[in-house]
Amino acid sequence: MSAIAANLQAVLARIADACRRSGRPAESVRLLAVSKTWPIDCVLAAAAAGQRAFGESYAQEGAAKVVAAFDRHRDRDLEWHFIGPLQGNKTRIVAEHFAWVHAIDRLKIAERLAAQRPAGLPPLQVCVQVNISGEASKSGCRPDETLALCQAVATLPALRLRGLMAIPEPCDDFAAQRAPFRRLRELAETLRAAGLSIDTLSMGMSHDLEAAVAEGATIVRIGTAIFGERQAQTP
Repeated sequence: MSAIAANLQAVLARIADACRRSGRPAESVRLLAVSKTWPIDCVLAAAAAGQRAFGESYAQEGAAKVVAAFDRHRDRDLEWHFIGPLQGNKTRIVAEHFAWVHAIDRLKIAERLAAQRPAGLPPLQVCVQVNISGEASKSGCRPDETLALCQAVATLPALRLRGLMAIPEPCDDFAAQRAPFRRLRELAETLRAAGLSIDTLSMGMSHDLEAAVAEGATIVRIGTAIFGERQAQTP
């Protein structure tokens, strides 16, 4: 078994254990393997071990991997998620190559994605990113802006609003880790009460996935625990 395959199994075991302790079925949480900065061979090693969904943060790098994976493994049905901050001049390449976008933080980006999604592809699955910890350096809309943004995104053609995403400020204390995830879950409940049909909470990474699962994560984004320490990359 390769190191990536072994790491993948260890992460899946962590997710299953976190679900068990939270009284949730293991299948209620999807693993998104964050492969940004890692070469296509690493992606294919994880795919060979059974991983299907992969997350990228750089549009051109990610699109190149989408193409390479298809060219080398046409029989493998991989699902590609764009999870990084998205600039307006990169929306077309994302709209053309990815199945999901997790980091919509303003309406202009959503409108460009909707306009540039090729007609032959299924709707782009999208999440609105919320700056749940209020960090000046983080992308994401403010919690009090989330409802209006989600309502606007939900009306756009070629997009399907799925839910919310957040990257809280990192910390080591389990209770402190849970707090921002709880706020995101409560915000999602507010959106559902307002009539929005959402089913996704994209939250939790290698260091805090257990806290995220405890608060209702449906997608956890794991890179380091699968692929190792990330290599430097220029967007």
